[in-house]
Amino acid sequence: MQFEFATATRILFGEGSVREVAPAAKRLGRTALVVTGRAPERSEPLLSGLRAAGLASGTFVTDGEPTVELVRRGAEYARGEHCDVVIAFGGGSAIDAGKAIAALLTNPGELMDYLEVVGGGKPLENPAAPLLTVPTTAGTGSEVTRNAVLGVPERRVKVSLRSPLMLPRLAVVDPEMTLGLPPAITARTGLDALTQLIEAYVSIRANPLTDGFCVEGIRCVAARCAGPFTPGMTSRRAGTCRWPRC
Repeated sequence: MQFEFATATRILFGEGSVREVAPAAKRLGRTALVVTGRAPERSEPLLSGLRAAGLASGTFVTDGEPTVELVRRGAEYARGEHCDVVIAFGGGSAIDAGKAIAALLTNPGELMDYLEVVGGGKPLENPAAPLLTVPTTAGTGSEVTRNAVLGVPERRVKVSLRSPLMLPRLAVVDPEMTLGLPPAITARTGLDALTQLIEAYVSIRANPLTDGFCVEGIRCVAARCAGPFTPGMTSRRAGTCRWPRC
C-alpha cells in the first residue's frame, strides 16, 4: 500500500486554546488579516487577544460561500492593509476564503490562473502567506486541508484551489468557539462531520491512518447522538455496518 497524509503543520486542541492564536500570529507577521463569517462579533475573543499582543489587524467578512470575486476583494484589501499573516476564523466558508486569500498574497497573476476545471489549473509557485485557522463549527475540517472550494457563479459551478503550499501553519480547535451556534447549525454541522467520516472510511483510497481517525470520530459522534457506541469487529471491506445506532 502507498499513501500520503498531509495536514496543518501544527494543531492545537482544547478549551481556551484560542488564546494561543495571537502569540503565534505575532511570531509569523506584523499585520494580520482576520477573515470571519457573517457574524464577525463572534471573533471578539480573538481580536481582543491580537490587540493585547500589540498586533495590528484588519477584518474581512465572508457573508456566504466564498466566490472568486470575494477572494479577489479580500486579497486586494489585505494588500492595501499590508497584511502579512492571515487568520481564518469561522466555518468552512470563512476558512476556505482565508486559505485562498493567503495563496493570492504570495503568488502572481489572477485567481483564475490557478483554479481547477474552469481556470488555468496552474500550480502555485510560492507558499501561501502564513495562515492560522480557527474553526467555529464541527463539520468541514477545512482548517487542516490544502484546498479551498470557491463558487464561480457565472459558470454555475464550485471548484477548488488546491495545493500543498496552502496547508495552514497552525490550526487552533477550541470547542468553546462553537458554543454560541444556534441549535440547528450545531446539528447540521455535526451531521456534516459524521457524513465526511463515513465517506472517508468507505473510500477506496482509505488507509490505516485515516481509518483510525474515522473510527474514533464516528465513535465520538455516535456517543453524542445515539447513546453508547459498540462497534462490531467486521471489516469495512466486508461491507458490514460498524455503527448500527447512527
